Amino acid sequence: MSAAQPSQPTDTGRLHSARATITDLMGRHHVPGLSMAVTDPDRLLFAEGFGHADLATRRPATAHTRYLWFSMSKIATATAVLRLADEGRLDLDAPVATLVPSFAARSGPQPRVRQLLDHTAGTANPLPLRWVLPADAGDADVAAFTRRVLDRHPRPTRPAGGRARYSNLGYLLLAQIVAAVAGEPFEDHMRRHLLQPVGMTETDYTRGDRADDHATGYVRLPRPLTPALRAALPTGLVGDRHGQHVALRPFRVAGAGYGGLIGSATDAARLVRLHLADGTIDGARILAPDTARSMRTIHAPGRPFDLGLGWFRRSADRDAQPAFVEHWGTGGGFWNAMRLYPGHKIGIVVMANTTRAYDHHALMTALLPVFAS
Repeated sequence: MSAAQPSQPTDTGRLHSARATITDLMGRHHVPGLSMAVTDPDRLLFAEGFGHADLATRRPATAHTRYLWFSMSKIATATAVLRLADEGRLDLDAPVATLVPSFAARSGPQPRVRQLLDHTAGTANPLPLRWVLPADAGDADVAAFTRRVLDRHPRPTRPAGGRARYSNLGYLLLAQIVAAVAGEPFEDHMRRHLLQPVGMTETDYTRGDRADDHATGYVRLPRPLTPALRAALPTGLVGDRHGQHVALRPFRVAGAGYGGLIGSATDAARLVRLHLADGTIDGARILAPDTARSMRTIHAPGRPFDLGLGWFRRSADRDAQPAFVEHWGTGGGFWNAMRLYPGHKIGIVVMANTTRAYDHHALMTALLPVFAS
């Protein structure tokens, strides 16, 4: 069944209650717009938008509204890395320096590719506050920006192999590794070997020509603090005020490997579906079954997240029932999450155009019983 035609749940009462939970939470947390999708390993089960993708025009959010993914992009990057390993083209236990010679420890063990995936490589995590470029910036501009960031952080700040510490820098390095192994720019490789085979037709690293299907990002901020926001962000990024919310003008995340995707909840659900189905989608195998399962096996304790080879779980949720793994994608104007419930074979995506965190767990736990068998 296509993403545009999700199946309908038979428990309409629970679905009505879940919708009420979503709209109530959006009101309490002042979320302008939100899109959700639910999938099982075989098909899209539910997809719907709530609120507004743009407050100025009152354009509604839909299931196909495109949001900046931010760090949800890491699951796409990790999937591409593991696919190269499945193909025998990349050794996950190779030292990072053999593929990115500019990044090496001065002493002690050298970080390995696998350790970048589970955030145990000892890499720094500089605050990516100004890691953005104009919306019309090209892939070459993003690559140049990434190179400058890596040049400023040429070595680990902690010994490799310790506790997991979340790092955007590690996934910038993984993008460099993908490009080196594939012999082509990272974004081109991702388009040809992941986005297209998985059928993610509404997702890319650029916005494209259409503006009417993209969400506007918002920051909820008291009026007196608007000048401080303008000072903190790159020139021209802060737009008009709409009540309690300040709009952000369109931009592109500088760092494709850690956070560069722009796309819809329905496309994110296709990536989730691939992982629920242990590496296959629509009859096409993208990952070996054991590889897909290894990505969601949490083995590296840390704080605030325990990590697998991409997917994570908050340390506070170690004993949560039903068990799940997830990944968030948060940044200026947007707050997203996608979650796998492997035991129920259900995946849920939520994407919203708000900077502040909201209780995504409540939304997901409201939807789970509607679709879980």
